[in-house]
Amino acid sequence: MSTTSAPVPRPVASRAVLRRGLKVVWGGMVQERRPFSVAVVGAVLWASATVGTAWAIGWLTDTVVEPAVRVREVEAAGLWAIFGVLLAVLLVNVLGVILRRVYATIAGFNLQASYRRRVTRQYLRLPLSWHHAHPSGQLLSRAHADVEATWQVFNPLPMAIGVIFMLIIAGTMMVLVDPFLAFIGLLVFPGLFGANLIFQRVMSPRITLAQQLRAEVAEVAHESFEAGLIVKAMGREDQEADRFRHKTFELRDALIRVGRTRGVFEPVIEAIPTLGTLAVLGVGTWQVSRGELDAAQVVQMAYLFSILAFPVRALGWVLAELPRSVVGHDRVQHVLTAEGGMPYGSTTFPRRSGPAEAELERAVYSHPGEETPTVRGVDLDMPSGSTVALVGPTGSGKTTITNLALRLVDTDAGQVRLDGIEARDLAQGQIPAAATLVAQQTFMFDDSVRGNITLGEDADDASVWESLRIAQAEDFVRSLPDGIDTFIGERGGTLSGGQRQRIALARAIWRRPRLLVLDDATSAVDPSVEQAILTGLREARGGMTVLVVAYRMATILLADSIVYVEHGQVVDRGPHRELVARCSGYADLVNAYAREAAERDAVTRQEENDQ
Repeated sequence: MSTTSAPVPRPVASRAVLRRGLKVVWGGMVQERRPFSVAVVGAVLWASATVGTAWAIGWLTDTVVEPAVRVREVEAAGLWAIFGVLLAVLLVNVLGVILRRVYATIAGFNLQASYRRRVTRQYLRLPLSWHHAHPSGQLLSRAHADVEATWQVFNPLPMAIGVIFMLIIAGTMMVLVDPFLAFIGLLVFPGLFGANLIFQRVMSPRITLAQQLRAEVAEVAHESFEAGLIVKAMGREDQEADRFRHKTFELRDALIRVGRTRGVFEPVIEAIPTLGTLAVLGVGTWQVSRGELDAAQVVQMAYLFSILAFPVRALGWVLAELPRSVVGHDRVQHVLTAEGGMPYGSTTFPRRSGPAEAELERAVYSHPGEETPTVRGVDLDMPSGSTVALVGPTGSGKTTITNLALRLVDTDAGQVRLDGIEARDLAQGQIPAAATLVAQQTFMFDDSVRGNITLGEDADDASVWESLRIAQAEDFVRSLPDGIDTFIGERGGTLSGGQRQRIALARAIWRRPRLLVLDDATSAVDPSVEQAILTGLREARGGMTVLVVAYRMATILLADSIVYVEHGQVVDRGPHRELVARCSGYADLVNAYAREAAERDAVTRQEENDQ
């Protein structure tokens, strides 16, 4: 973890932002056509009622107010006319606002939910090699902040469409009242749209940078939380706090630039319609003094401009959101269009309950970006019902071989076969149904012991306890407050490392796999417990083949066959005694294991004697 981060490239405004933004919006409108259509109907009702208010005020001024002023008397019928007309307009306005807001919200959140599901499905589809090249914090940001940014524009969009409809009606009404006065007033709208276009051009790079920095802040935070144990153990709290502070200050500065741009442009955009209202009042008053218009017409025109001042801002909101929508959409599409998914065939395993037969033939695999293969021409036979131990120094490719055996990654060359069927030809779900991995780094969900074993599937207590018994976890689970229904906290934080490993092992055993792969899956348990686990597996393994990455002699000696690996290649294979006699690398390694175990036992005995 470095205390500094690479500089974020500053994006440049694109002339195509408006066009691309409208394309994104159109795609969302098509996907949510029904709720969005209702929202637009509501916006049209609202726009009609808003313009109708101006007409109603002008008509009432002309037919009720002016005659009452002249005779200095208000009749009850006139008051009822004012009340009835304004109430009708108000009811239509309220209905339009409700439909517009409710169904715009439904359309926007439907799109967010749909795209979040699409992004997460894509994450699950993409291979591990793709995930290794993309930090988790960035992936979380794509699924949340970027999806939200893409479809946030749907909040003001129906209102903006209603405003366009409102402008058409209002413009027609103004032209019918007085073309010259309408021309004077409508001059403000080209200025309004021009200001909004300049605004979105200036905002585009600032919002792009802010979105990128949001993802980086999430990445740093996620990494710090994930590495909490290392941070504490290494005393790196201050450095991690500084790293997070540096990135959050970058985001703060970017958001301040966004806010400063809004602060400059929005008052200007708000002032433009007001200028139109003042121009109409000035020119209209002059025309009334000349007898070319009456007061009711000027009031109607001025009121039209005054009520248009706020709604027209909705167009600005949409234009302001478009750059953010484009940025969010691009980042989401980077995931949705990513290539590298694993193709599946249509072959299924024949119905059988016995242990699987697995085989790697001339398997070659290179990690992305590396020229030297991690695994080079590996041949590995795992006969049905056997236990095969993979032994080799650190970095020799053992974990990669287990990943290839389970098709967590695909070979660059060679074949992987299960029951004689090429792994690529098997239908999706066939391998996980037949084979299970227990890794050294176990993951526990924030759930009960039962939930972590069954992963939400239906199970009777007896089968869960049986799996715990074989995994040597029964005793400590029974001592928990609620037994198998005890919640163990996020990542199993209430359990020790060895307890987590045993529950993970029970999770695999409960599925009765035909092929069980153990990647140093008992490293955190005591040797005596490990011996009991492996003995239990051997007794219960009538229905499974076991491939185990072994470091302890107890594990190695229980294997039917041992495969010794160096530098990604199989150097030798056979029973333990034969390998010790003819393979110097294997002999040196297991002797080192034996010396380490002896020294550990000696220390333990000394501590017991001291007590």
